[in-house]
Amino acid sequence: MRKIDHVREVTVPLLNTHDQELARIAQCSILASIDHSRAASITLTTDTGEQPTVALPPAALKLIGQLLGAMSEGRPIVLMPTEQELTTVEVANFLNVSRPFVIKEIESGRLRHRKVGSHRRIALQDLLDYAKNMRSQQDNALERLANNARELGLNY
Repeated sequence: MRKIDHVREVTVPLLNTHDQELARIAQCSILASIDHSRAASITLTTDTGEQPTVALPPAALKLIGQLLGAMSEGRPIVLMPTEQELTTVEVANFLNVSRPFVIKEIESGRLRHRKVGSHRRIALQDLLDYAKNMRSQQDNALERLANNARELGLNY
């Protein structure tokens, strides 16, 4: 496992309606360019009027487009390396559950972790896998409830 020496936290500013619209238009332009070609660069205009062209891999342009889309919708954004490890508090915040619930899930073996001294660390990928599995179980439970309601003639 690779050690991450430095992780910078980037806070995305809240956008006003005008800036959200600008982000949406930029997203559409970038994604349309990628869809219709093998676009690999963008041209920027600086405040002095210079227009440097920046070469980027198509995957980076796609990521920028997705980022702009999330910004235009006012959704929160978190970027972190996939090798990142999280504390139980960070995992609880991510899952929107209590820290004791996270500890219970770890101790039952449902959420993978490793110990660093007496502290538990959860790999981001393990957390994402757990969250996906948890969402799937929730969807299955809702589907069973809906089926039971239909069988009982309850019209929800």
